Amino acid sequence: MSQLVKAVIVASTLISSGSFAHSQQQPGSKAADVPKGWHLLDKSKDGFYGISMPEAYDFVKTKNLKSKTVVVAVIDSGVDTLHEDLKDILWRNPKEIPGNGKDDDGNGYVDDIYGWNFLGNADGENVNQDSPESARVYYSLKDKYDNKEIDTASLKPEELYEYRMWLKAKEAIEGPAEEPDMDLSVMRRAYDAAMNSDSILRTSLKKDVYTGADLEKFPAVTTAERGAKGRMLYLLKANSNEQEFLESSNTEFLEMFGDWLKGKEQKALLKTQPPRNFRGEVVKDNEQDINDKFYGNHDVMGSDARHGTHVSGIIAAMRNNKIGVDGVADNVKIMMIRAVPDGDEHDKDIALGIRYAVDNGAKVINMSFGKGFSPQKQWVDDAVKYAESKGVLLIHAAGNDAENIDSTENYPNNIYLADKQRASNWITVGASGDEKAGGVTAIFSNYGKDQVDVFAPGVRIYSTLPGGSNYGNLQGTSMACPVVAGTAAFLMSYFPTLSSEQIKYCIEKSASVPGEKVNIPGTDEKVALSDISRTGGVINAYEAAKIAATLAAVDSNKKLPKPTMKNKKG
Repeated sequence: MSQLVKAVIVASTLISSGSFAHSQQQPGSKAADVPKGWHLLDKSKDGFYGISMPEAYDFVKTKNLKSKTVVVAVIDSGVDTLHEDLKDILWRNPKEIPGNGKDDDGNGYVDDIYGWNFLGNADGENVNQDSPESARVYYSLKDKYDNKEIDTASLKPEELYEYRMWLKAKEAIEGPAEEPDMDLSVMRRAYDAAMNSDSILRTSLKKDVYTGADLEKFPAVTTAERGAKGRMLYLLKANSNEQEFLESSNTEFLEMFGDWLKGKEQKALLKTQPPRNFRGEVVKDNEQDINDKFYGNHDVMGSDARHGTHVSGIIAAMRNNKIGVDGVADNVKIMMIRAVPDGDEHDKDIALGIRYAVDNGAKVINMSFGKGFSPQKQWVDDAVKYAESKGVLLIHAAGNDAENIDSTENYPNNIYLADKQRASNWITVGASGDEKAGGVTAIFSNYGKDQVDVFAPGVRIYSTLPGGSNYGNLQGTSMACPVVAGTAAFLMSYFPTLSSEQIKYCIEKSASVPGEKVNIPGTDEKVALSDISRTGGVINAYEAAKIAATLAAVDSNKKLPKPTMKNKKG
């Protein structure tokens, strides 16, 4: 049962009993503050388990290395193209004339100035919300498999994959709720009560956005104010550590609560009715034909660019401009490919997004998304192979379910469906933190000794947000992934003769091994990080740069030499 559900169940009891007027409970673990940009810092010098980015820049400076611009494609929800810290680092298609309504470069995509939006149509309409892939799979194959005797021994490999996928979807849709003690009517009442409390507090505080720190200082006078303050304090504190609570805002929490509740209510409805075809209503392509690929529009911002804007800033927000934040890489252009809605992405959009990125010059592709089903995995695999053939490195987030993805399916992944071989141009990233912010492994991160390659900072990462000059903390493997993508771009920029496989080698071989055991995410069990990831380490840009320097003069077709240094102990 999630922390939010536990908090809401307790909160609902207190609401019904009227106890919130005097409640001052403060659940949750304490954590010391971590500075903005801690993920860039050095463990030995600064005391935070970051990636030693300043040291990496000092190193390439001592080598008198000059950087070469690297294009990084971000397949995501969209990007704020007017953000003060991003507008100068966005990729611009040099062969396309903005706004003339023509396909000047002949690539099939009209006015693709900053990238492409595969979630739209030529009339400017965009897909924003979408359904879970489990429901799409279940209802699309229900007539084919439900209540049928299937001889699995007679099925071809691709048919067996489809059938097993449907059985998994059937269990997800028809099976018991993830949280059997959860009563959605209780959750709905709690959400409505939180919204009512928020309305009271906005009026009393005379502002629409307030933080936990503001709320603690507020001298509630009336019974209504005391009750509203108690309810919101409890919910904010129950879902964060002490420092996060102080910075948490009412709008962020209520948005999270509302989205979570909407998802649970949607899941309940899907037991009895098929999902709405959100994408089909707008895009109007033939989704079953991978060759029907010239659809969408040039609006790479969309209606909700929060996630993609934050990810882009982590990779490449303008460094040393004395505003906002510093990205990891200093000579990068971000190409935005909008293919991830509020809901599960579609395999066709991801496959074509990868191909668009490769064809238009991207050398690194950041993929901070994922799901548990992949009905057209072969299309994605083919796109990954295409990227591999062009020397493009793919970085993928491991996911945020605190699950072992060696045994729990997580897509896309680096194992080809047809022959079970592994893509050589792929890094899967788990989320790390700091001892001062909950521990080396993030409590939410997926893990896997076989399937997760490295960990990287993904807890309380400060970066760009939509609004032109907005910034804030987000966390997830979605934030860890661009830390690695930015590091890869930095290495490619300063060591341009290295292949994507060599860049991957540098990142993985140089990962810093923690000096102590770490928690298996979501549990109190302690293990070596090597028990839950391939490298057993957290990435370190400085150490990776030192290894890259030893490879820079080596022909990329030759076998990689063994590094002369050992993994750094954190």
